[in-house]
Amino acid sequence: MGIVLRWAFLPKLIEEHSIKMGISSEIAATSIVWLCLWSVADSVLNTNITAVLCNVGGYTSGDPFAVSLSYVVEELERETPSQKNYDYYNISPYPNAFAYGHAACNLNLTTSDCKTCLGVAKTAMFNGCPKRIGARSVLHDCTIRYEQYPFDD
Repeated sequence: MGIVLRWAFLPKLIEEHSIKMGISSEIAATSIVWLCLWSVADSVLNTNITAVLCNVGGYTSGDPFAVSLSYVVEELERETPSQKNYDYYNISPYPNAFAYGHAACNLNLTTSDCKTCLGVAKTAMFNGCPKRIGARSVLHDCTIRYEQYPFDD
């Protein structure tokens, strides 16, 4: 029922504008349908990898940075999709080895697609940059980054 009500205005809108513009209602209706389809197609999730960049510095398994990094990346994945403009910065709460993070998604994505994209970006980042003190993964529709130092993208 919500869909019927949401689109109930279209026939009247098409009729009014086709008369004012001097075009047939069939052409106006076709144009509106194509515009709607194009806007939906434009927001389809694209997880193609653009770049994976790694800091040359590394850390070992017992390093406290590993705990900080885990906290930062998990929070980026969880919080970014629920933030205004899908843009989120964070810092680990552990003072003995800080980790800083940033993640962002394309504004045309759904919350679910943003979360999915960040999961793919995280996997690409950790596969491409194992045990690094900084890394960035840039996908077509999202990005995720962490460093051992503060930064501003």
